[in-house]
Amino acid sequence: MKKWRAVLLDTLLMTAGFGTLTFMSVARPDIIKHFGIPESAYELQHIAYVFGLFVAFLIGHTRLYEGSFKRSVGIAVSWAAIPQMLIPFVGNWNVVVFLRFIQGFVVGLVPLFSTQIARYFIAERPFAKGIILSGIFWGGVFGSISARYLLGYVSWSMGFIITGIIIYVVYVIWYLFTEDFEIRHPKAGEATVNIWKLPFTWVLGFTFFPALWVIFTIIGFSSSLGYKIGWTKEHVATLSTTLNVSKALWSIGFGYLGYQLSRKNTDPRGLFNAIVKVMVMAYAIAFVGLTIYSKAMLDGNYTLALASVILVGALQGTGPAFWTSAPATYPQEVVPRANFALGLISNSANAIAPAITDILARHSETLALAELTLMPLVGIITLIVVSRMKLPVEE
Repeated sequence: MKKWRAVLLDTLLMTAGFGTLTFMSVARPDIIKHFGIPESAYELQHIAYVFGLFVAFLIGHTRLYEGSFKRSVGIAVSWAAIPQMLIPFVGNWNVVVFLRFIQGFVVGLVPLFSTQIARYFIAERPFAKGIILSGIFWGGVFGSISARYLLGYVSWSMGFIITGIIIYVVYVIWYLFTEDFEIRHPKAGEATVNIWKLPFTWVLGFTFFPALWVIFTIIGFSSSLGYKIGWTKEHVATLSTTLNVSKALWSIGFGYLGYQLSRKNTDPRGLFNAIVKVMVMAYAIAFVGLTIYSKAMLDGNYTLALASVILVGALQGTGPAFWTSAPATYPQEVVPRANFALGLISNSANAIAPAITDILARHSETLALAELTLMPLVGIITLIVVSRMKLPVEE
């Protein structure tokens, strides 16, 4: 019971941490008016935030998140909460963009929680991780709804302060009912394996790269293309909400599937084979969804596009499996560092995917859609390659 309580508390904290950050998009008109900036300048804050998601794993690979697990999680949520409460008091838009970059560091919660559940579970890891990761997308759904409600009663600046406080309130609740432990990185000469020198680390990291490439591109791309087609704000918002709900449900569903496959063989190779199977299935479903999505967007068929994103959301089904791969494949003493290393490699997609897709779309929307559609196939090929490699724990 204590183990699953931790999973639910982690999910709640993920929902709060990522949900409050949606306030920036909901308050968009008020913020643009307050700072007197053009639409193009406003998009810089999103680019900075997504790039921050990538840098977060670079920082996490240092000794910043070493020692108390509770303290480390407190640092991670502070990256989101403190800038959230500072933004209303900033007079310069460039400073706001920088603060949004810092807020991206909140994604450090993902590898931290991976280290935690590795202590509690074996076969159940994918299911537990699937539930926790769903918090990111529940945050997007409920954060958007609550932000719209809140803006009806308070100013945008007060809304930012309130949502920043909410993060800390949820963190206090999480802190009181969560068991602490020590995160320890091996010192020089202690580690049995250098994760960066292993080809396995790089290939495994890139198995999640195609999923993140699409996940962090498709919502913005859909909005831009949807408005160009002539869809209303409600159409675009519904499409985005449907995709977020879909990703949350696929995350839990594929996590449970991973659990069922893992329980059949809990040695490292058995766990890893289950991880590969889950990710391949998720990519296959997403490929079908992206193929339908591409046709719908090119034809301007909103009903078909709305149906297709339900399948596209299966991309997030790769997440629970990927984020349980480190404890299944690496020696125990390097698992925390391996989690951040794999996150850094996979999240490099965040730094380049939106920009590259935008460049391709300016040349040809068909070309941009083809690029997104082919990404799941790249993921499947990479998974086939890594499945034939020797695991670090087998070295």
